[in-house]
Amino acid sequence: MKRILAGAATAVLLPAGLAAIAIAGPASAKPTGPTPVAPSGEAASPEMLAAMQRDLGLTPAAARARIASDDAASRTELALRKRLGSTFAGAWLAPDAKSLVVAVTDSAKAAEVTAAGATPRLVDRSGRKLDAIKGGLDAAAAKAPPASVPGWYVDVKSNTVVVQARGGSAAARAFIKASGVDASAVRVVSTTEQPRLLYDVRGGDAYYIGGGRCSVGFSVNGGFVTAGHCGNTGAATTGFNRAAQGTFQGSSFPGNDYAWVAVNSNWTPQPWVNNYAGGNVTVAGSTVAAIGAAICRSGSTTGWRCGTVQAYNQTVNYAEGSVSGLTRTNACAEPGDSGGSWLSGQQAQGVTSGGSGNCTSGGTTYFQPVNEILSAYGRTLVTSGGGNPPPPTGCSGYEFSATGSLSSGGNAYQPNGSYYYSSTSGTHSGCLDGPTGTDFDLYLQKWNGSGWSAVAQGTTAAADETVTYNGTAGYYRWRVHAYSGSGSYALGYSNP
Repeated sequence: MKRILAGAATAVLLPAGLAAIAIAGPASAKPTGPTPVAPSGEAASPEMLAAMQRDLGLTPAAARARIASDDAASRTELALRKRLGSTFAGAWLAPDAKSLVVAVTDSAKAAEVTAAGATPRLVDRSGRKLDAIKGGLDAAAAKAPPASVPGWYVDVKSNTVVVQARGGSAAARAFIKASGVDASAVRVVSTTEQPRLLYDVRGGDAYYIGGGRCSVGFSVNGGFVTAGHCGNTGAATTGFNRAAQGTFQGSSFPGNDYAWVAVNSNWTPQPWVNNYAGGNVTVAGSTVAAIGAAICRSGSTTGWRCGTVQAYNQTVNYAEGSVSGLTRTNACAEPGDSGGSWLSGQQAQGVTSGGSGNCTSGGTTYFQPVNEILSAYGRTLVTSGGGNPPPPTGCSGYEFSATGSLSSGGNAYQPNGSYYYSSTSGTHSGCLDGPTGTDFDLYLQKWNGSGWSAVAQGTTAAADETVTYNGTAGYYRWRVHAYSGSGSYALGYSNP
């Protein structure tokens, strides 16, 4: 049985100096909600379409058409990859992006490729062989000097493995020889690329607003959450290294004490909190801790400090104005820790608001609950399961896949907010891989002529669920529900 979690609301420390293709059915039986959208390209958000127009030089109509044709090509490739087996050697879109080229090692398979609407290309090496060659290079990666060998990859178009060389090819060729792979299958390509690590957004780290300093709360999609009293909407931030970082997109104080900062492309939000002992604590979700639970916080002034949860939903009457919905703890904090992370185990709890006392004599500290912040700004946590970075990948072997992120209590419908049509009876199977430490549920719903009804479900207290249902022809969709906790999920599913 599900347990009902009490709603936890969350005090001020000042800053220190895949959409499915539907097969038409009877009009009376078809769902009245959103229709399957991949064929027309409507699955893309306005932001994606605008970016495609800007970066690919496409018109709005061409952007939508490109999404539809790319989706069709992806499905064709998937089907051919399965049928061709060991003779499959890769696939790619032709320069006009309208036709799919499929490489095979057996000329007898060319007819299958053509029958699927693609163009066959006979090559010498299978995809498996190319992957094995790259695997040999990977095993010898320590012998590749990063300054002169910035990377290597399988190039299906040339049926080779490419090793990139910077400033001459001698180091690249020495690396290939040292790896012991078949050098005849490897090409050395000159490049000016010099990959570098970008800055990470990490909970507990310092950031600066003008002359003040606060602490990062938690990484979210697009940036991080922190305390509202640290900065007003529009205020610019610099990171722990004083490099330009981002801008406050929203800030609420008093009344609340929360904000979120969008970071620039040089910063990558990570599912980490600084433990101030040379490492990180990984954030797995945001399940609310019970009163009396141990809780720890990270901040740029006093580092890592712990205590217990004493009460929820406290109103604190600061001199600057009252803030309600805070969580009371007996952990200590000091100026500059504002906005920093609170964790119970690996579960995100909130961001530091304020308190009394200090970390010499002890004191009381309050935090704003993180789930309230996520809900207020429509953000999702970056967790160990992914989200932005990659989502969980525990569900494999299914015909289709989808990923997404949810805040606690949220729902998502797959594929792509739409549904699919199964023209025959048979087994529908689904696998949900949710963020560690959360409770995510999975429902299979079928259209009954006037509404959606659940025909199968996985509703354990775990993050992961599997569902199997033997059903008749009809319209179906998957509902992913974040019963408790937030983060990224992966869904794998197959249907008749």
